[in-house]
Amino acid sequence: MRRQFLAVVGVALSALVMSVPAAAAPKAKPQAAQSAGVYKVAIDPGVSLADAAESMRLRANALNLKLVAELPLSKQVESITSQPQRTVTIFQFCDALTAKDLIDVNIDFAVYMPCRIALIEDAKGQGWLVMMDVNVDAIAKEKRVPQVLKDRINTVRQSLIDIMQAGAKGEL
Repeated sequence: MRRQFLAVVGVALSALVMSVPAAAAPKAKPQAAQSAGVYKVAIDPGVSLADAAESMRLRANALNLKLVAELPLSKQVESITSQPQRTVTIFQFCDALTAKDLIDVNIDFAVYMPCRIALIEDAKGQGWLVMMDVNVDAIAKEKRVPQVLKDRINTVRQSLIDIMQAGAKGEL
């Protein structure tokens, strides 16, 4: 029951967290890009996908975001097809208290939780970290989210960007 609650909370928080306007994101470096609802960062050359994943886990822990799920999709496909696959792993992070408060405002936020960051190896072997990036101001206004909670959402989103940047650089 607790795992289900955390999963629901994480979905709601991730959608709202990912909806902070692009202007709130740090200045994009050449390896970072934003496009229609997506924020992505290229993993630096010399940083393995395993090192990027470990860096994200460590940074999330340091920022008090809990890793509530890790889905090795490419390994699941390999087991089904017996064919090697490019890496695709979905990490789900959560700030349970903020997520609970969002759900208290409106249960519709449950569809956005937990906050997801995908680790993806493209066809050329380049690693990417990708997350949803939607307009939090519009959602917060529509759902009547108090400013103090909106500020917490912005803090979580900034933490997710920090996690992605640490992963891309292989930082601990």
